[in-house]
Amino acid sequence: MRLAVVACLVLVGCSVQQQDQIARDAARSAITPVLIERFPGVPLEPALNCVIDNASAVQIRALALDSVTGPTESTVQIVTDIVSKPETIRCLAVEGLPALLVAGR
Repeated sequence: MRLAVVACLVLVGCSVQQQDQIARDAARSAITPVLIERFPGVPLEPALNCVIDNASAVQIRALALDSVTGPTESTVQIVTDIVSKPETIRCLAVEGLPALLVAGR
């Protein structure tokens, strides 16, 4: 997967949409361990979706690169910045809270 990210981003044959999707998928793999460690108990899939959906293109690219080397303090800082955005907090409340309530039953 990681090699595919680097290869596709370099190849001219990838469309912008393909590059974006590959970068988002790679970013998810860098975000996952941060969410698990820093936000235990938060439903992972809804939280991942909220973080990805509220990240800027620059943040997505940085996180995608971090998926190659593994999470760093920079990864943690980027994820924390995204989670702190009002839009992400709203998303977590709407998407994450129902999942948390269902899991608690």
